[in-house]
Amino acid sequence: MLLDVRDVSVRFGGIVALDGLTFSINQGDICGLIGPNGAGKTTMFNVVSRIYDPFKGNISFDGQNLLDVPAHRIAELGIARTFQNLALFPTMTLVENVMVGAHCQGSVGFLRAMTRIGARKENHLIAEKSRDLLRELGLDKLAHHPASGLPFGTLKRLEIARALAASPRFLLLDEPAAGLTHSEVDELADTIVSLREKFNLTILLVEHHMAMVMRISDQVVAMEFGRKIAEGTPKQVQNDENVIRAYLGGDV
Repeated sequence: MLLDVRDVSVRFGGIVALDGLTFSINQGDICGLIGPNGAGKTTMFNVVSRIYDPFKGNISFDGQNLLDVPAHRIAELGIARTFQNLALFPTMTLVENVMVGAHCQGSVGFLRAMTRIGARKENHLIAEKSRDLLRELGLDKLAHHPASGLPFGTLKRLEIARALAASPRFLLLDEPAAGLTHSEVDELADTIVSLREKFNLTILLVEHHMAMVMRISDQVVAMEFGRKIAEGTPKQVQNDENVIRAYLGGDV
């Protein structure tokens, strides 16, 4: 077991965003986290990323209490994430954007590496690694193109490459298929499975494309109003009455 979430609750004033959420993810698995808008999926991401603190519950990562770890040390543990809304640097090239993700692995920091102040060798190694990651995501021909103006699907792949630059063991993907065409979604699904194998990743995936989630996930956790309503294999969750009710409404 790599991630263990136990009875986690988060409140924003009088609003309960997470309500006693409990689930775990085994090493090497892809876990799909699903639910209607407002179910608390991104809040869960933000707790694991140490952006939010729960008022109750515990989270352990590889046996370590994650809630004792400050946000700036999350990447050092081997945790990386993408964002629902793109958080890229539009005027920087693709390779420079990916290099930002590798800063936690270097000894001198990204800013000095980019300005080559006492860091020429490290800067070269980080740039080479970043180009390799762009190649893995099919973006190597655009390596020196600014991110600005590129298609949305391309930028989604760029954000994944940047997350991988931190050499994570655990990757959180927040709606990576949002805004993509059907063919792009299918291609992205294949890419995620391939990356899991190549980089020995464990993945927590939040996604509204149910066909994609059910196709590539080893396990699925379904949420509604901050609570877990079902957990199991994709087939088990698809056939769960609580899940059908949450998505379709009314009686099952």
